Amino acid sequence: MRLFVHHRTEYSFSEPQRRVVQRARIVPSSFVGQNIIDWQIDVGCDVRLRSARDGYGNETTMLYVDGPVERISITVSGEVLTENRAGMVEGAPEPLPPMVFLRATHLTNADKAIIDFAEGVAADAQGPLDTAHRLMRALHEKVRFDATGMDVDRTAADAFANGHGVCQDHAHIFVAAARALDIPARYVSGHLYRRDGGSAQTAAHAWAEAHIPDYGWIGFDPANDLCPDEAYIRVAVGLDYREAAPLVGARIGGGIEVLDVGVSVSDTQSQLQTQS
Repeated sequence: MRLFVHHRTEYSFSEPQRRVVQRARIVPSSFVGQNIIDWQIDVGCDVRLRSARDGYGNETTMLYVDGPVERISITVSGEVLTENRAGMVEGAPEPLPPMVFLRATHLTNADKAIIDFAEGVAADAQGPLDTAHRLMRALHEKVRFDATGMDVDRTAADAFANGHGVCQDHAHIFVAAARALDIPARYVSGHLYRRDGGSAQTAAHAWAEAHIPDYGWIGFDPANDLCPDEAYIRVAVGLDYREAAPLVGARIGGGIEVLDVGVSVSDTQSQLQTQS
C-alpha cells in the first residue's frame, strides 16, 4: 500500500521563550515490508537540526531554537510503501538484545490485577505466540477504547483499573502483561491508515511488539485487536511511551505552553494535500 503522511505539531507560548530544545522521533526507518520513499521535516522558524540514532535504533532529530520565539510549528510529510507481514518485524535496526525489554518502567509496571489477568490469559495458551494473540484479544475486550482523555503520565495499572483508555494505554497494559509472563515486549509509536475513510486524526498511533522465539519481534495492537498490516507505519520503539514519544523537550522561558497536534494518513496524495 502506498501511504501519505502529514503530521503537524504546533507549540504556542503565552510568553516569548529564550530557547527551546526538542528531541523528535518522527522519521521512520525502512525495513522488510516498510519502504520510505520520501520524508521531509519542515520547521516554521529558524532552527538547527541534528540527526542521529538513539539506543533503541530509532532515527532521532534534535531541534535547537533560539528565541525570542512565541510559536513553533513542526510539520512532517512523507510517502511510504507498506505490505502486510502479519505484524512480523524483519530488518529493522536492533542494537539491543530482546531481554532488555523485560525491564519494567513506571508506566509499564504490572500490579497484581494485571499479573492475575496475564496469568489467566496464558493458562490455556499453546506457547508464547498463542499467549500474545490471546493477550491482545482479551485486552481488547476488557479495556474499552476511549479516544478522549489522553494522559501521557497514566500508568498501565491505572488504565487497567479504569477499564478504558487510548491506544497508548492499551500498548502499556499489553507490554506490562507480556513482561509479567517473561515475554519481552516494547512500546511502538507510529501512524495508522484508517480504512473507514477518516484520514484526519488528533494524534499518532501506538501499539506493542512482543519477541517470540523462532519468529522474532511481532506487533500486536490491542486497541484494534489486530497484528499490524499494510495500514501501519512503524516509527519508533522504546520501553514505554516516554522513550518512543514523537516529541519531547525543554524550554527556557516562563508562561504557559499550548500544544496542538494534527495527523493525516491517506492512500492518495491529493486527499492529503487538501487536508494539510
